[in-house]
Order: sequence, then C-alpha cells, then structure tokens
Amino acid sequence: MSPSVSVGGAVPDAGSPTLPVAVVIPARDEASRIGDTIDGVRHIPGVVVVVVVDDGSTDRTAVIAAQHGAEVVRHVRNHGKADALMSGLGRVAGLRRVGRLAAGASVLFVDADLEASAEAVGALVGPVAAGEADLTIASLPDDGWGADRSGGRGVVVGLARRGIEELTGWSPEQPLSGLRCLSPAAIAAATPFARGWGVEVGMTVDVLDAGLTLVEVPCEVRHRAVGTDWRSQVHRAAQYRDIALALGVRRLRRRLGPG
Repeated sequence: MSPSVSVGGAVPDAGSPTLPVAVVIPARDEASRIGDTIDGVRHIPGVVVVVVVDDGSTDRTAVIAAQHGAEVVRHVRNHGKADALMSGLGRVAGLRRVGRLAAGASVLFVDADLEASAEAVGALVGPVAAGEADLTIASLPDDGWGADRSGGRGVVVGLARRGIEELTGWSPEQPLSGLRCLSPAAIAAATPFARGWGVEVGMTVDVLDAGLTLVEVPCEVRHRAVGTDWRSQVHRAAQYRDIALALGVRRLRRRLGPG
C-alpha cells in the first residue's frame, strides 16, 4: 500500500482556518503540572473545551483541573491510557449532543506533563483545520521525551516503528508520540483504541488503513524526563507488551481479511 503521509508543517498564522477544538488530557498524579498544562492549551486558537481524564490519581489532579476550568472525568482506579482517551472522547461526544461543541470539531490529545509548553501543540491543529490531514502527530525535539540513557526506550520505539512500517509501508519519526490532533473521520477509523500503551501504534495503522491522511509536525514541547529506575523499566515492559499486542491484532486482521 502507499500510505498518505508527510513530514513537516508549521504553526498556523493568523490567516489560517480554525475549527473548534476539544482538548483531551489523560492524567494520573499530575497535580503539580496539570494546571499549567491546561492554561497552556487554552492559548491555542480554536480551543473551546478542555477535558481532563483523571485516571485513578491519588493526589489533587482532578481538583486542580476543575479549578482551571476543565471538564473532569474521574476513574476511581487506574485503567490505562487507551481507556482514559476513550473516556475523554465519550465526554466530547456528550458535549456535542447537548450543543456545546460543533459536530465537526477536531480533538487534540495532549500529555498532562507539558506545563506551559503545551501551547506549542497548537501546531498540530492547522493541517486538520485546513483539511490537509485527518491525523497530525507531533515530532518532538531530540530531548522532547527527556533523556533516556538506559537504552530501554529505544527497544520499545524500535518495535513500534518496525511494526508500523511492516503494516503500512511508512516509517514514522516518533511512533509513540501521544500528542495528536484527529478529525472526526480519524476518530471513527481509530476507535475503539488498542489497549493500554498500544494506542498510538494502533491509531496510526488504523488511520492509514482507512485511506486517511497523516502528517508529522514539529512541536517544541518539554516532557518530564524519563526515569531509569525499576518502575520505569516495568513501565517500558508494559509498553512493549501492549505495542506487540496491538501489532499482532492488526497482522491477524490482515490475514483473515474482510468479514
């Protein structure tokens, strides 16, 4: 297949088209950062609502998000990233039903730890608003994920990149970037999401399989540094498991074919 993808893009200027944007932020124990992240995304042109999904936090994440004007969805226990994003989309759909959000609004997924740099994720909105892409993915600076000098993350990224290339013919720069803007068509193609940490890989493959257009866009954001302790290694193992499962499911679909 010949995927419809490109690399590049820039922050839209004042003359660029804008459509309503709903921001969805999955968060767990991000009380120290969530307020600044919400304030950052509110500077993005077109943003009309911010939904924070508190995925089983034990701190004041939900309270602070509400204080900063976000719509808050609470999970009593941790369900994982994919379920948090689906819960966020559920709230967005509810806002559409009651007329608080236009049917054609795009959805911008933003990580909770970006703080003020979250404003830069606005670069993803322009191509979707202009109809140039159905899915935009942030391409981050070299240190955008925090320096992982343990080598552990490289194994996970390599699995994701090779799997996407095998299934679609396209090799992404940063296959695990969770900063993404989706058109309604992309949301329909990509949901329900692959479980857990396989969500980005599954989303990319499903959107390309639907014949939609994907664009990688440079974004100057700052993530919290990735750790190298045992908890971080357990996290990477979970990522590897979920990504491998997402890829395996999609390989099986290819073999079984339609129906």
